[in-house]
Amino acid sequence: MHGGAGTRLRPLTHTGPKQLIPVANKPISQYVLEDMLESDIKEIAIVLGNTYPEKVEEYYGDGSRFNAKITYVHQGEPKGIAHSVGLYKEFVGNSPFVVYLGDKLIKGGIKKFVALFSNSDFDAMILLCEVKEPQRFGVAKFTRTISWLGL
Repeated sequence: MHGGAGTRLRPLTHTGPKQLIPVANKPISQYVLEDMLESDIKEIAIVLGNTYPEKVEEYYGDGSRFNAKITYVHQGEPKGIAHSVGLYKEFVGNSPFVVYLGDKLIKGGIKKFVALFSNSDFDAMILLCEVKEPQRFGVAKFTRTISWLGL
């Protein structure tokens, strides 16, 4: 997902999306892409917001230089993660899928989580990170019983 304006990262985001800000000489979202490829996910849809979507398409192209197939879905105005996921409906169909935010890095990658999900009867899996002040980031609230994997 390449949405959001990245206003808290200004002036770095005055000329491009936050997901293309380089970390160790590579855009953050490229680490996300490589993480998915390492998990054997080769068909990738990138949701684009209004913040320089052409720069994302220019950088990633059709995905062939990364040995992936990239499709772009234009969200336009950011309306949240659930809205973005809804935009993937045609791309995903009835297949299992991963939603990976383009400005997040998951320590150790997602390969073990993709394998765990693939070998389970789970309907869904959400990865969360414990933080000292969750009210600064958002508090997850579940209405159904969940299993804690403790990974």
